[in-house]
Amino acid sequence: MDAKPFLSGLSDDAVTITRVADRHWQALDDDLVVGSGYAEYRADGRLFVGIDAWHPDTFDRIARAMLPELPAPLYTVVDEADAGMTDAWRRAGFTVGRREWEYVMATDPRDTGLDGALPPAGVTVVPAGEADEGLLRAVDRTIRDEVEAAAGWWQSMPAEVIIRPAGDTVVDPAKYAVAAAPDRYLGLIRVVTVNRSRVGLVAVRAGEQRRGIARALLAHALGTLHRSGTTAAWTEVHESNRAATALFEGIGARPVSSNLELVR
Repeated sequence: MDAKPFLSGLSDDAVTITRVADRHWQALDDDLVVGSGYAEYRADGRLFVGIDAWHPDTFDRIARAMLPELPAPLYTVVDEADAGMTDAWRRAGFTVGRREWEYVMATDPRDTGLDGALPPAGVTVVPAGEADEGLLRAVDRTIRDEVEAAAGWWQSMPAEVIIRPAGDTVVDPAKYAVAAAPDRYLGLIRVVTVNRSRVGLVAVRAGEQRRGIARALLAHALGTLHRSGTTAAWTEVHESNRAATALFEGIGARPVSSNLELVR
């Protein structure tokens, strides 16, 4: 274990920052744990860090101990309304990389206006868990290549779906519903329910956009949630993604908070 003592603002004793595991640090004031820091790799291959501390000085000391020991770049996410936490990460050398608005939306088609949102002729919606995995991965890869090729647009995708180093971006095929033509898939939507239901991704191939496919996918996904008894769902939209903003606000989704992804 690595230990780094600092003068304490909490008591007459020194606060000691100790590396207790590969990517885990603790701050001790005598035998009392007064803070901790950790780092973890997310599915997209990026390293995210977090610090929990009782006092701003302790936060800063944990940051000074742990951040130089970790490979750059480093990322963290904060609620934009939490000015104190945002300032703490800024002191640690982080800057704003992206801002995402969190939206909440009803699932009842009478509230969203999606009761008549059907896919265009020749297109069907395949429910989650029934998609052909090979075709699903093909449309996911095609859409991501199209987004990547459009300069500046990749950063408007949700943070969680930035391309993974291995190139495999479909983590759980059972979570995806798709819009299908006879020979290929044209679009996809992913809904994940952990504590609450989230639309993590809705995307359509470039040449198939403006045909109502995204609305049809949303109508299917939200309608499925509504029939299961879920009354609301959430999503995150990058502030520069005007198309996604228009799509969700067009069905009555309303912003409830914003998150900042910070990078060092």
